[in-house]
Amino acid sequence: MKKHAIYPGSFDPLSNGHINLIERALPIFETVTVAIAVNARKKTVFSLEEREEMIKEVFKKNDRVIVESFEGLLVDYVTKKKTSIVIRGIRTNSDFEYELSFAQANRHLTPNFESVFMMTDPQYSYLSSSMIREIVGLGGSTRGMLPDFIEEALRKRLKSQKLSAK
Repeated sequence: MKKHAIYPGSFDPLSNGHINLIERALPIFETVTVAIAVNARKKTVFSLEEREEMIKEVFKKNDRVIVESFEGLLVDYVTKKKTSIVIRGIRTNSDFEYELSFAQANRHLTPNFESVFMMTDPQYSYLSSSMIREIVGLGGSTRGMLPDFIEEALRKRLKSQKLSAK
């Protein structure tokens, strides 16, 4: 029986690695909710609403991908959604160690909580949102790393932030 899974993250910006993971999860799960975490302590380039719209645009032809946001503990959100499965992408050994500690803490808080670790496709294993922001901020091209319309929006946003900082 296929179930519902949640893929949480900040998605600032959504990369082709994120998209690939979601697309690979769809044959396994009936639906996937991309759950954008609201973290007031984390400075983001794009607003929550902008990130939601970008993800919805990418998956506009797939009604099995749901886009929402949540605030607070992931286990509380997952419980509210009446599922127990969370997808996490693993790029490196350090990702695994980091994600394993969170998976164990979440399972301690909610015993039926399940983390499904999916290995990132090798072509995306080097991608991170922070690296993408840095490349674009320094004028480099991220072609193939994220959808073109998101790269363009990121380029404009970072350029305007530089101008306003002067």
